[in-house]
Amino acid sequence: MSDQIIHESKQRMMKSVQHTGSEMSRIRTGKATPILLESIKVDYYGTPTPVNQIANVNTPEARLLVILPYDKSMLGAVEKAILASDLGLTPQNDGSVIRLPIPMLTAERREELVKHIKRLAEDGRISIRNIRRDANDQVKKAEKASDISKDEAKRLMDNIQKDTDEYISELDQILKAREEEIREE
Repeated sequence: MSDQIIHESKQRMMKSVQHTGSEMSRIRTGKATPILLESIKVDYYGTPTPVNQIANVNTPEARLLVILPYDKSMLGAVEKAILASDLGLTPQNDGSVIRLPIPMLTAERREELVKHIKRLAEDGRISIRNIRRDANDQVKKAEKASDISKDEAKRLMDNIQKDTDEYISELDQILKAREEEIREE
């Protein structure tokens, strides 16, 4: 039972870090990356489908995405989906491909983005701490029910705290790297 509590909490903490990291990666910086289009869905014959599943997305230059739909009839739908998204980018459709230029970020916008990713990181930390609390509660219940000894409960809680510190540190590293990426010009 004790190993199960540790295993479950580790899994949940890892998922929390992965989720927060993927949320941060969707934030638009001054560089072109296909990840920007992951959240955009295109109506593909009645089914909302991610852009990267119906088109080839390339980055020929640091500030340009080129979207080449496998089906040319989807050009207009992809263009509309990008315009309707919250990216704030204007696609250029030339009839065969869509070019998506990524403008330089202003210093003010960079600071807004840094604040936003810091909020995302704090939400991730809170999630990890909540997982720690839940796991500790399970350990306390097991100890109260005499399923585990006091020493075993102490050891489990120490392991849970060690895992918590480890995953929060991992989250902080992701935040630091993302913050540097946003601030560089």
